[in-house]
Amino acid sequence: MVSMVDLTIHRSSEQIGGNCIEIACAGERLILDVGRPLDAPNDATDLLPASLDRAGHAHVLISHPHLDHYGLLEELPASWTIHSGEASAKLMRLTAGITGKVIDRDILPWRSGQPLDLGRFRVTPYLTDHSAFDAYMLLIEAAGKRILYSGDFRIHGRKSALVDRMMSSPPAAVDALLMEGTNLGSTKPTAHESDLEADFEGLFGRTKGRVFVAWSAQNVDRTVTLYRAAKKAGRTLVVDLYTAEVLEMLAEHGRLPQPGFDQLKVVITSTMSRMYKRKGMEAFVDRIAQSGHAISGRALARNAARWVVMLRGSLIADYDRSGVVPDGDDAWCWSMWRGYLESSGAPLVEWLTAGGAASCHIHTSGHASPADLLAFAKAIAPKRLVPIHSFNWDENLAGFPAICRLRDGETLSL
Repeated sequence: MVSMVDLTIHRSSEQIGGNCIEIACAGERLILDVGRPLDAPNDATDLLPASLDRAGHAHVLISHPHLDHYGLLEELPASWTIHSGEASAKLMRLTAGITGKVIDRDILPWRSGQPLDLGRFRVTPYLTDHSAFDAYMLLIEAAGKRILYSGDFRIHGRKSALVDRMMSSPPAAVDALLMEGTNLGSTKPTAHESDLEADFEGLFGRTKGRVFVAWSAQNVDRTVTLYRAAKKAGRTLVVDLYTAEVLEMLAEHGRLPQPGFDQLKVVITSTMSRMYKRKGMEAFVDRIAQSGHAISGRALARNAARWVVMLRGSLIADYDRSGVVPDGDDAWCWSMWRGYLESSGAPLVEWLTAGGAASCHIHTSGHASPADLLAFAKAIAPKRLVPIHSFNWDENLAGFPAICRLRDGETLSL
């Protein structure tokens, strides 16, 4: 008797984030991501979808280290096994530590391109291009069926060649493509990361004073872009302790800037130092401070034209106390999604603009453009395209091949 493969979207058919998808075959199950919904209050618990059966065993596959894809790990039954990329596991634990939490679970690592046999399933992870470091697409094979899960991806970052390679030589005979559609119906910027590098170099070159830049420490592509642009412009990139920790942690996983590189400094601030000491990481702060790669806030108040300075709200008070106050010779750049600035950035904007610093927005999306989504779907040529991870699929289905629309809780049998 031939076994059926059942695909159930527990959550993400009509929203961005909170992914939770099940693939079942002959009583065995894979769970693709267990994301925390983006709109969930910080203190909310018991957020796993009600349709997800927690009885029995399952293997959980985490596509990448963004909370909307792994944030409910601690709600899973203790018997379920968890798998991800090695660097992803490190970043998930690091993020938990910053927020005072602990991921008290074993996370079993995979390697890109190497098949992983989990009972009746064979899973092959493929490193992909996304704003999260160590993001993967997943090819799942069972009972003669093949499912490709896109995770989150783009084709305009520093790993775009990985997606180009998959499109030029796609997996054969894909029965179902689970594909994200974050940017459908939107006009979010999707310039190539190398174009941003040129934009930053121009900004750094024409600004007389400091350039303050707000970006995510875990957007490693952006850190690389800023470091390369700063070097070309003859400036030094100044990062905070958390960013330094991220870069050191990922050193073995890629050629990345590190404390100790030319034109890269780590600013030691009292607020962040106290945070690390509360975590029992005083030795890390002391090592950075004594390494010769550190810089004080007071030093940033001098020789303003030398610095590209990382900015986040928690650094403002320390900068103020050190005399690092934006003025008309300075510039500041928001290098994240504008929505974050509009929702929580008012104090930062007030501080930056009070002294007359010029503002700009240099950013590109972590997700594929609508045109690239269509090109990817056509290149994979699945028998069925199952839309996920978007608010706007229903209004933007034209041109996409073999659409099979599921709602949360619905099952497709292959």
